[in-house]
Amino acid sequence: MASMNQTLVTEFLIKAFSEIPHLQSSFFVFFLSLYTVALSGNILIFITISFNMALHTPMYFFLINLAMVDVLCTSTILPKLLENLMGGKTISYEGCMAQLFFFTWSLGAELLLFTAMAYDRYVAICHPLHYSTMMSKKVCMLLAISVWIISIINTSVHTGLMIKLSFCHSNVINHFFCEIPPLLKLSCSPTNLNEIMAFIADVFLALGNFLITMLSYACIISSILKIRTTEGKKRAFSTCSSHLIVVSMYYSTVIYTYIRPSSSYSLDKDKFVSVIYTSMAPTLNPLIYTLRNKEVKVGLKKLFSFFSR
Repeated sequence: MASMNQTLVTEFLIKAFSEIPHLQSSFFVFFLSLYTVALSGNILIFITISFNMALHTPMYFFLINLAMVDVLCTSTILPKLLENLMGGKTISYEGCMAQLFFFTWSLGAELLLFTAMAYDRYVAICHPLHYSTMMSKKVCMLLAISVWIISIINTSVHTGLMIKLSFCHSNVINHFFCEIPPLLKLSCSPTNLNEIMAFIADVFLALGNFLITMLSYACIISSILKIRTTEGKKRAFSTCSSHLIVVSMYYSTVIYTYIRPSSSYSLDKDKFVSVIYTSMAPTLNPLIYTLRNKEVKVGLKKLFSFFSR
C-alpha cells in the first residue's frame, strides 16, 4: 500500500491502539461512552439554550457555539476511531484530508471561543455597569463570526499545505486519527513550511489565547477577592476553578503537541495526550460550563416538562 508518489496514495493504515490488543474492547467501551456523553450533552445544551429565552445572553450564546464546535470535533474523530477498534484500520486519502480539515477547524475555533468566553466573564464581573454596551448583540455576533472565519482560514492553510506533500516512507499512521504531526512524520517532502505554519498558528491560537484567557481570569479573581461575603467568594471561585482546569488542560496539551518540530514527536506518547483535547474536553465542557449552572438546570427542567406533556 505504500507509494512513492502522493498521487498514487489511496489510503492510510491507522494503527491507533493496536499495540495493546488485549485492551481493544475496553478502549471501544471507553470511547463509545465519551462520544455518547459528548454528543448527547452538547446537543442537549444547544436545544436547551435555543428554546429558553431567559438564556439568550452573551454567555450562553458562546456556549452554543462551543457545543457546536465540540460536536464537530468528536464527530470528526470518534466514529472513525470506533470503527478502527472494531477492525476497520484503513482510511482513504480523501477521508484523511477531510478529517484533518474538520478537526483543525474545530481545534482553532475552540481555542478562540475559550478566549471569547473568558472576555465575556471578565466584562461581566469587572465591568458590570458597561456589560450591555461592551457585550452587545452586535459585538457578540462579530466575535463569533471572527472565531469561525479565523479558524476556517487556519485549517484551509494547513490542509492545503498537507495536500502538497508526498508520502513515500510509509502509509502507516501511528496515531488514532489524521493529525498534522503524524502526517508530517510520513512525508518524504520538505516539511519546513508546514512546521513553521503550525508553530505560528500554535503561538497565536494556543499560546496567545492562553495568555489572554489567563489574564482575564487573573482580573476576574482579583475582583472576586473583593467580594465581602464568604459564600459569594466560594461560589465564584468554584466556577472559575473548574473553568480554569479545563482551559489549562486543553491549552497545555495543544501547545505540547504542536509547538515542537516533527523530528521530536513521540507518537506513542502523543496519541494519549491527543485524547484529552479530542475526547475528554468536549465531554467535560457541557458538565463544567453549563450543567452545574442553576439557570441551565431550570432550562432543562422546562425542556423536559415540555416534551413530557
